[in-house]
Amino acid sequence: MSELKPPVAARKPIERSHHGDVFVDDYEWLRDKTNDEVLDYLRAENSYTEARTEHLESLREAIFSEISDRTLQTDLSVPARRGGHWYYSRTIEGKQYALSCRVKVSGDEPPATDGEIPGEEVLLDGNELAGDSEFFSLGTVDVSSDGRLLAYSVDLTGDERFTLRIKNLDTGELLPDELPGVHYGSAWSTDGSTVFYTKVDDAWRPHQVWRHTLGTSTDDDVLVMEEADERFWVGVDLTRNEQAIQISLGSKLTSEVWLLDAADPVGELVVVAPRREGIEYDVEHAGDQLLIVHNADASNFSLATAPLNSPGDWTTLIEGDESSRLLGVDAFAEHVILYRRRDALTELAIMRREGDTFGSPEALTFDEPIYTVSPGRNDEWEDTRYRFGYTSLVTPGSTYDVDVATGERRLLKQQPVLGGVDLSAYTQYREWATAPDGTKVPISIVARKDVLRDGNAPVELYGYGSYESSMDPWFSIPRLSLLDRGVVWAIAHVRGGGELGRHWYDDGKMLTKKNTFTDFIAAAEHLVESGWTKPERIVAQGGSAGGLLMGAVANLAPQAFGGIVAVVPFVDALTTILDPSLPLTVIEWEEWGNPLEDPEVYRYMKSYSPYENVTPQQYPPILAITSLNDTRVFYVEPAKWVAKLRSTAAGEPNVLLKTEMEAGHGGRSGRYDAWRELAFAFAWELDVLGLA
Repeated sequence: MSELKPPVAARKPIERSHHGDVFVDDYEWLRDKTNDEVLDYLRAENSYTEARTEHLESLREAIFSEISDRTLQTDLSVPARRGGHWYYSRTIEGKQYALSCRVKVSGDEPPATDGEIPGEEVLLDGNELAGDSEFFSLGTVDVSSDGRLLAYSVDLTGDERFTLRIKNLDTGELLPDELPGVHYGSAWSTDGSTVFYTKVDDAWRPHQVWRHTLGTSTDDDVLVMEEADERFWVGVDLTRNEQAIQISLGSKLTSEVWLLDAADPVGELVVVAPRREGIEYDVEHAGDQLLIVHNADASNFSLATAPLNSPGDWTTLIEGDESSRLLGVDAFAEHVILYRRRDALTELAIMRREGDTFGSPEALTFDEPIYTVSPGRNDEWEDTRYRFGYTSLVTPGSTYDVDVATGERRLLKQQPVLGGVDLSAYTQYREWATAPDGTKVPISIVARKDVLRDGNAPVELYGYGSYESSMDPWFSIPRLSLLDRGVVWAIAHVRGGGELGRHWYDDGKMLTKKNTFTDFIAAAEHLVESGWTKPERIVAQGGSAGGLLMGAVANLAPQAFGGIVAVVPFVDALTTILDPSLPLTVIEWEEWGNPLEDPEVYRYMKSYSPYENVTPQQYPPILAITSLNDTRVFYVEPAKWVAKLRSTAAGEPNVLLKTEMEAGHGGRSGRYDAWRELAFAFAWELDVLGLA
């Protein structure tokens, strides 16, 4: 392999001055290339990466086979009731994409999920919709209230611009209505005459809500709302009780919600509460009143009620709690479910209706020390049972119904794991690292029980740490291929996420962003100090904003890791945040700061942005994986980063770039293609760890 040479990036130094601080961007080369030249360069990188990893082909195939053999490939989800039908998805062995299906209701219990369901109606077949396309994604699958019409939208490139179509479910025919260039989400009027949808601007920001009347030209569609503030995104949905169309506008720090009578699609929109800078709120329609989850009086959010005829008059129902972050609420005719976070774990609690008020919350409890519980699909306003999901690092994803009146739970389905896997062979741990400022950082760990804690175990350490997104523990069939080879798998729940409440997020953003990076390094050091491993036996992994984390820790502590995998990595953060025309810019200023206006933010971002801080030091092996059609983190970021690492790092840096040529931000769309993508990364990690 020594004779292999990576592609050479043409260097074009450009000096730019900002706030009096001059820096040189050495790799603006892709901006000046033609489309064909860029594709040729990326293909050359792929060929180089393929040649450098050719010896891992048999291992990749073995891992892919393990994932396939352990997965029940012909399977279906637990049916969820809405109106006169049970809705579910189904997969077929050998097929990349799922089928969306339904069956008429006959009795109170959902159909069994261990075989074919008589009377099944296939609403959509993803495989047929994908056709010969290498990529396929659905943006909405939305059945009208009367069950007659289906609105669905398709993306065949990965750029998250969808085409929306309407299907008559009585006849199976497509209506002539076709709406190109729409974004995620949709909402039907009560009578099914009108569908609402969103559109994006040139920076891929959903900024408009439109109304389309079936049978009319799209040229006659009506703009219902347009958001001029570039910090805000818009979304549209139908409330669970189907009384209102809800339009939600939100920046990272501020919210505004408007309601429209679903029975009067051309009626007047009513604002719940005008936006106030820094005030976030969500609205749940509770039939005779509104429930408002908000942070107007508590950083961890409170729950308030509001009358339908005066939605801005909020009365506190549950006060904010410093030990518990209120994430959301689901309202039904006879009960309300609270969704909370406490002690780095999620929680669901039942509040029963007592006339016009609600009883005290009763939390659902579980036996495992580490787990994730989350709301399931609950479409029926009158339902007396609540559907929720449960998983842990050692428990496959499970679907439960709980009887709201009695608290009795019923397991409806647990994700099958085939191939003779003994789940009792694995165990999980919760440990705590100490950050440089003394903060305790939780780590979730899973390993085979026979792995020795002798300071030599191979480890994959995963992290994210942005947008208050929590990396809650989850079960993974593909991960078994690492665990069974002796790898210890861990999540560092670093600041910038939301695992320990709003303060955990606030302490890892803007001018405290570096806490995210030092927390992750502290987690790696803890795994060494507590006897699990040694630095050269740790592979770090993160994607998107977690890819920024990977680039930052590579610069700050390359000696702490034996390898790094960065997926669609946000590694040229400063350049991106300086360009308001890009998708990850204006709305992101409330996450990272605005370096165009604030010199302190500029200097701070420049001090940690991965691309800006590559130095002539020794780096561990690095694998960067990106997607050509990613509209959130452009492929140019990892391409520039890889080129700079190769030209700057000491020694002969082992840095590879792999570009998925038919994919978006989430990678390959077909399940078999996604497994192969995982197998590629896993094989590379095992090779770095000496286990190939």
